[in-house]
Amino acid sequence: MRLVVALGGNALSKRGEVLTAAGQRASIRVAAKSLAQLLEAGHEVVITHGNGPQVGYLALQGGPFPLDVLGAETDGMIGYVLQQELDNAYAPDAKYATLLTQIEVDPDDPAFQAPTKFIGPIYDEADAASLSAERGWTIGKDGAHFRRTVPSPRPRRILELDVINLLLEQKVIVICAGGGGIPVVQKPDGTMIGVEAVIDKDHASGFLARALNADAFLMLTDVEGVFADWGTADQTLIRHATPRELSKMSFPAGSMGPKVEAACDFATATGGFAAIGRLADCMALVNGARGTRISPQA
Repeated sequence: MRLVVALGGNALSKRGEVLTAAGQRASIRVAAKSLAQLLEAGHEVVITHGNGPQVGYLALQGGPFPLDVLGAETDGMIGYVLQQELDNAYAPDAKYATLLTQIEVDPDDPAFQAPTKFIGPIYDEADAASLSAERGWTIGKDGAHFRRTVPSPRPRRILELDVINLLLEQKVIVICAGGGGIPVVQKPDGTMIGVEAVIDKDHASGFLARALNADAFLMLTDVEGVFADWGTADQTLIRHATPRELSKMSFPAGSMGPKVEAACDFATATGGFAAIGRLADCMALVNGARGTRISPQA
């Protein structure tokens, strides 16, 4: 099967821990070993990844660079380590490529007026308020903590799609659309320019999966799957659902909500299945033994 596999930014950097090179490599090593199982089983795998924690930490350092440039920087950083760890975990003679991927968005997307995408580390309420006042950041509540939020426009066009297809034809394992891709808009004169935003990785990955006619779309994160009544005493893991069933439920806009929406969009458009679950459960998600599976059929 052709699989598009999206690695969550929080799966590549443990929630609540200070981001370090060693810690990130350790998490990516877990991801690479899991992905290697899919490759060994003969699946064609296209890998995407989040970068919310990483781009947020870079933004904390200040400096002259906007979010689109910081996104490109983290794509190279994560892609480098992921290529290396995949090489160590799978096959030294396999071919890999990390591709910086520009994704066009609509400059009039309403997301620019309502930032919901979490980036960077978590804060307590006092620190969050201080940073908001000092830097002009929008802050949102992420569970019991607070994080910076930025605009997250929907993807419209993948500029490097033809390049990705050329690489797949040559049996290259492609790492692309990192962090949801680098957000760009087209100016009236036809030229492209980056914008201050972070495209949601799951929507971008699902968009990519549809464009590549993938058979399945996996979203790997740091939780077991999608839960009904999350955060309450009655929370229950949803093992399987249709898009219609999930449309009757609500999920947090800055975390599980985009994953569920992207999964439903993929399943509805393609007739294939999407799955959401833990980073270490790649094969079990494909086989339906773990996580949450979303497909058109009951």
